Amino acid sequence: MTKINSDIFSFFKELDQNNNRLWFEANKKHFKSLEAEMKVFSAQLETEMNTFDRIEKTKIFRIYRDVRFSKDKTPYKTHFGVSFHREKPALRGGYYLHIKPGDSFLATGFWNPSKEDLFRIRKELEVDATEFRGVIADSKLTKSWGKLTGDVLKVAPKGFSKEHKDIDLLRQKQYLFLHKYTDSEVLSDGFLKDVAQRFNAIRPFFDLMSSVLTTDLNGVSLLKD
Repeated sequence: MTKINSDIFSFFKELDQNNNRLWFEANKKHFKSLEAEMKVFSAQLETEMNTFDRIEKTKIFRIYRDVRFSKDKTPYKTHFGVSFHREKPALRGGYYLHIKPGDSFLATGFWNPSKEDLFRIRKELEVDATEFRGVIADSKLTKSWGKLTGDVLKVAPKGFSKEHKDIDLLRQKQYLFLHKYTDSEVLSDGFLKDVAQRFNAIRPFFDLMSSVLTTDLNGVSLLKD
């Protein structure tokens, strides 16, 4: 299995202290070498994931920051971010890997659901959240991911009762699971395998949500033949 190179952490620590174009251009060759290694790692992780899922695209995000609407005007990101896209439209949900000194983590679930998808999820939970609660409370999932997280509304969403017994789920704007890693865990021999196993553990949640988001409330498929 490919391992994460410890030079990645060293590079990003230096970049954090020298986040300017002059320093980056002088060290760009080194960055490109580390980026190439990260692509190899991501491709091998995708291969592992395709033993239990169908990944249609893996994307390593650019290091250049979009500073147009940010108070932070530093030009470069100090991490690698990798997203793994499931085959659409039948398979919903996404996987994300974040590699940064002192702040590496996995994220999975629904980070920015469309207005239509969020409404469909809420309507499903409004009718009956029993299966959803059972899936997110399953011991295998919680051992790998802990509890459901994500941004929530302060009040009930428009059109839903604030007295609903599952209002905690209806107020969610995101349906996410996170897992953090120490630097030593990221650099360990078993890191890639551990990431794959945790992503595999979220599959029951993705299976349920894919079923919800590809059908209407009557259970009729919305997918075209």
